[in-house]
Amino acid sequence: MSRMEPLEKLIVALGRLPGVGRRTAERMAVRLARDSGGLSRELGAALADVAGRVGICAQCGDLTLLDANPCARCTSPRRDGHALCVVEDPADIEKIESSGAFQGRYHALLGRLSPMKGEGVAQLRLEALLQRIAAEGITEVILALSPDVEGDSTAAFIHHALAGQSVRVTRLALGIPAGSAIAYADPLTLARALQGRQKM
Repeated sequence: MSRMEPLEKLIVALGRLPGVGRRTAERMAVRLARDSGGLSRELGAALADVAGRVGICAQCGDLTLLDANPCARCTSPRRDGHALCVVEDPADIEKIESSGAFQGRYHALLGRLSPMKGEGVAQLRLEALLQRIAAEGITEVILALSPDVEGDSTAAFIHHALAGQSVRVTRLALGIPAGSAIAYADPLTLARALQGRQKM
């Protein structure tokens, strides 16, 4: 057994996190291994606490405390129960919430259709979405998915799956970000901005 096997296991584990490549994982692992200030113990305790107390909301797929499932957003009577915003990831819910522009309910798919990554219909919470729409009297489904090939494919699949139901399916507007200039926009962004133009 190699003396460095624990370090290699840590590098592999850290490398599985989104946005962390092999080199970054190595730097993190070495930093944690040489730490004498207790950062590794603090991190271990925080990870154990999250593993023991945080889970996925059975209704919307957002993160919640295990003893508060369904989450506070799902049980709040002040939220619009007829509008359902579909996102890829729980982090997307926090971004939309920070805008203050949406007061409905959420549904996190926990991924998107991505054959290259082995993510298909079975890996997403699509069946739960269809059941919620029927059971909760949803009248509008807002697809807040990334505007890339995988996000577009996922949106098209959901739109097709909902075609027979009496629910309005909308998608977030796409175009030039606020504070940006046309000179910096790519052709696809400009095309989508023109297609989604609104009356003043």
